[in-house]
Formats: sequence, C-alpha cells, structure tokens
Amino acid sequence: MFLSMTGFGSKSYEFSWGTVTFEITSVNHKYQDFSARLPRELSSLENRIINILRSSIGRGKVKLSADIAWNPGARIPLLDEEGLMNLFTQIRKIAKRNNLDTPNDVTPLLAVPGVYDSNSSIAEQAAHDTPEIWDGIISGAVESLMEMKKSEGEKLKAKIEEDLHLLDNIIKTLKERWAVASSEALESLRTRIEQVMEHYTLEIDAQRVAQEVALMSDKWDVSEEITRLEAHSEKFRQVMNAKEASGKGKRLDFLVQEMNREVNTMGAKVNDASFRWGVVEAKTCIERMREQLQNIE
Repeated sequence: MFLSMTGFGSKSYEFSWGTVTFEITSVNHKYQDFSARLPRELSSLENRIINILRSSIGRGKVKLSADIAWNPGARIPLLDEEGLMNLFTQIRKIAKRNNLDTPNDVTPLLAVPGVYDSNSSIAEQAAHDTPEIWDGIISGAVESLMEMKKSEGEKLKAKIEEDLHLLDNIIKTLKERWAVASSEALESLRTRIEQVMEHYTLEIDAQRVAQEVALMSDKWDVSEEITRLEAHSEKFRQVMNAKEASGKGKRLDFLVQEMNREVNTMGAKVNDASFRWGVVEAKTCIERMREQLQNIE
C-alpha cells in the first residue's frame, strides 16, 4: 500500500451548544511536523491531539484546525441571579455594619467574575471531562485524511510502476548492448596497440598485448553494475508491493539513490555511444521516480 503525504480530512460532531469541526491538511515533509490551531475553549486538547496524529501518521507536515459553530443563543452570557443577589446582600450587610452608604444598585456588581457565565465554558468543560468523545472525533478526521492519502498514493504507485517497467527494459537493452560493445571495445584496443607498435617498429609481444587488454577490460567492465542495478530494481518492486506502508517512502528513496549511483558509474566507464544514450534514458527514468517518491510517506 502506498500513502501520499498530501491529503485532507475533516470530521464534525454536534453538541447541544454547537457543532465542532476538525480539519487536517498534510503536505510533503522529510520528518514528522505536527501543529494544531484550536479555539480557546478546546486548547486543553492540544497535547492529546498531537499524540493521536503522531501515532497515526508516519511523516509529513500536518496541520489540524478546529472551529466551533455555536448554536443560536449559545454564546449569550447567562446571569447568575442567585449568586448576584447573595453577593449584593453581603455587601449591604458589610456597609451597614461599618456605617457606610448602603448600595441600592447591583449594576457595578455585573463586572465581578462569575456573575456572568458564558456558555463557552460548557465547551471547555466538555473538553476536560469527556476526552473519549474527542478521541473519536479526531480519529474520524484522521481516517478521512488517510482515505485521501491512500487514493493519492495509488495514483503515484501506478506512475512509478510505469517508470520501473521502463527502467527494466532499459537495463535489459544496456545488458544486451554491453555484450556487443565490450567485444568491440576490446578488439579496437587490441588493434590500436598493434598499430602503434608497428608504427614505431616495435616487436609485438602477443602475451603483453593480451595483458594490457585484460587490464583495460577490467576498468571498462560494467557487468557488476548491471547486476546490482537489476537487484536494486527487483528489491524496489518488492518494497513497493509490500503490504505495510510505514517508512516505505524512505526505503524506496534509498534504492533510487543506489540505482542512480550504478547508472552514473556505467556512464563514466563506457564510451560506446549507444550504451551512453541508454544511460541517459535510465537516469531520466530514475529521476522521474525520485520526484514521485518525494510525496510518499
């Protein structure tokens, strides 16, 4: 299974006082980078939310935001009439006992904390008292995000599979061309050595010529690079088709780097025009795969 690092998910839940909606966005990032933007009433949930995100998402830059759509009248402050009158009565008693002017107006007392009780405190209380409800809402938003990540990941996988199939064909062509080009290069080297020795009227030592040709052939030989490139391609396909998704992007990115290393080495060793053009095609194909893998979790 492939998971893209790009995705969006959301989940809403209706309370008696309003509807809370969580939205999650995810984009490319080399490591885990999580952040949450919450209204004041839900700020106590931040650590809980980050922990859920860390346990559910491998890597990426993930942002979660929450909004509250309050029901009509839910944010109108409620007057604690009984508390206000108790406070007013106490103040009057104190004033009489100390021969002070007895207040007859409760208006100044409306500024005392607690006299007005905002319904927003209900949301704060819900965030504090019922964490299991919020776990379910947040997990629902994560599930919504993961569905999109899976869908995007399958599209990326299909594209990478196309390039991997093309790369396999290029490797096959390079292998076939090398079988011909190596013989041509060795024969050309042998001929040049003999021509130089004849030009300078040097005695041709067939054994010495054979030794020089053998040494040069070792420097030119790319059979090991081709074998390793085939092995990397096969391992890439195994990892790509594995069921688990965690860490797949990093492992595939490492294999792509190794593929590119082998192709570069072959290009530096071989001078055959057809072979070098195949190397260019292989590098182009690998680069396309690398770009796609940058978005795989």
